[in-house]
Amino acid sequence: MVTQIQLDQTPITVFTYNEEMIDGLHKIDVEFKVSSEEYHDVATLLYKGTFDVKVPSRNLAFKGKIVQYSTSITNLYEKGQVGDYRVSFLEVQDEKEGN
Repeated sequence: MVTQIQLDQTPITVFTYNEEMIDGLHKIDVEFKVSSEEYHDVATLLYKGTFDVKVPSRNLAFKGKIVQYSTSITNLYEKGQVGDYRVSFLEVQDEKEGN
């Protein structure tokens, strides 16, 4: 069972994980909790859009971009709030290969 992924060098503890292949590219769907205290750092990280994605327990690593994103709460600036984030990452082909 996958309980952690890494985006660039940042570990993210996940409570759901799904992995599939689409047209030969890896896609993962994850859900994780974000507290109001973590919100700024997580939002800043996710704003990048493209990451070095690693799933250590699956020995999986790829360059991925966010293709779907949602959250259960929109105002995590209020202290003590926790939101569920749902994010899907799709592998991007190396631009040197023509994409």
